[in-house]
Amino acid sequence: MRPLPPMILVVLLWCAGLGAAAQFGKISILYETLRASYGGSGEVALGLVVSIVGMVGLIFGTTAGLLVARIGPRRAIVAALAAGAAMSALQALLPSYPLMLASRIIEGASHLAIVVVGPTMIATLAPEDRRPLAMTLWSSFFGVTYTVLALIGPHATPIGLFLGHAVYMAALAVILAVSLPPDPRQPPAPLGNLLRQHVEIYASPRLAAPAMGFCCYTFLYVAVLTLLPPETPATHRALIAAGMPLVSIAVSLTLGVRLLRRMSAVRLVQWGYAAAVPGFVILWAFWGNGTGMVAGGFVLSAALGIVQGASFSSIPELNQTPEARARAAGAVAQLGNLGTTTGTPVLAALLAQAGPPGLALAAVALCVLGIGLHQLQAARRRLRAD
Repeated sequence: MRPLPPMILVVLLWCAGLGAAAQFGKISILYETLRASYGGSGEVALGLVVSIVGMVGLIFGTTAGLLVARIGPRRAIVAALAAGAAMSALQALLPSYPLMLASRIIEGASHLAIVVVGPTMIATLAPEDRRPLAMTLWSSFFGVTYTVLALIGPHATPIGLFLGHAVYMAALAVILAVSLPPDPRQPPAPLGNLLRQHVEIYASPRLAAPAMGFCCYTFLYVAVLTLLPPETPATHRALIAAGMPLVSIAVSLTLGVRLLRRMSAVRLVQWGYAAAVPGFVILWAFWGNGTGMVAGGFVLSAALGIVQGASFSSIPELNQTPEARARAAGAVAQLGNLGTTTGTPVLAALLAQAGPPGLALAAVALCVLGIGLHQLQAARRRLRAD
C-alpha cells in the first residue's frame, strides 16, 4: 500500500482520539438509562462505571508512556483500538455489573494507550510547519466528541451506541494497521525500575513541564463545564452549555494555531492562563445574570482552549525524540486525569461553602499556578542541559 500523506495520517490518529473520548462520553450520556440496569448496585457503584477509565490513566499514565516507547506506537494503538472495540461489543450485551466493570478497566487501558500514542505519532508524522495545527487538532478530540455525543445522545439506545462505537473502533484498528508506518526495528529499551523512571520523568523540566501545565487546565475546564450550566439562569443555560466547548475548539484551531507560529508553545500556555483570569472575574461580577455568565464563560473557554492546544504542542517543542515524547505524553495523561478527577469535587465544594467569590478566587489561583509552574520549569531548563 502506498504511504498516505502525513496530514491524512494525522486526521486518522485524531479519529482514534475521538473514539477514545467516546469511551468516557458514551457512559456519561447513557448514565440515566443505565441506572435501570445497574442502579441496584448503588449510586457510587454506577459512578465507578463512568470514572474507572480515568482512574486507570491516573494510576498508570507514565507507565503507559514507557510501555509505548518499548513496544512501538503502531502496535500499541492498533491493539488498543481492537481491545476497545471488543469491550464495546461486550457492553452492548449489558452484562452483569462485575463484568461491566471489568470491561471498563480494560477500556481504561485501551483509552490510555490511544491518548499516549496519538500525540506522540502526530508530532513525528506532521511536517514541521503543520505541527502546531496538527497538535491543536489532536487537543480538540474530547470537545468534539462530547459535542457530537450531545447531539446523538437523546436518540441513542445503549445497544446501538455500544455497537456503533465497537464498529468505529474496529474499523480504525484495521485502517491504522495498514496505513501507519511500521515501528522502528530496534531492540526495545529495558523498562528498568519503574519507580526510578517515574522520578526521572517528573524531575525533568522537559518531560514534566507539559503535564504540569496541563493539570491546571483539566482541573479548571472540566469543572467549569460541569458546574456553570446548572448555575446559569434557565434562559441562557443551553447557550452556555453548548457554546463553551464550541468556543474553546474554534479559538484553539484558529487563533491558537496562528499564535503558535509567532511564539513558543510554553509562552502561549502562560498567555492563555492570563487571558482566562478576566473570564473568571466577569463570572464573579455577574453571577446570576444570564448574559454576564455567558460572556464570562465564553471568555474563559476561549482562553483555556488556547491553553489546551498549546499544552499538547509543548510536548514536541520540549522533547525531540519519539521515546521522550511518549514519556511526556504519558505524564500528560496521568496529571490530566488527576485534574479531571479532582477539579469538579473541589470546586463544587468551594462553590457550596464560599459561593461565587470562592470559585473565582480558586480559579484565578489555578491560572497563576499554571503560569508559575511553566516559569519554574523554564528557569530549570536554562540552568541545566536536559
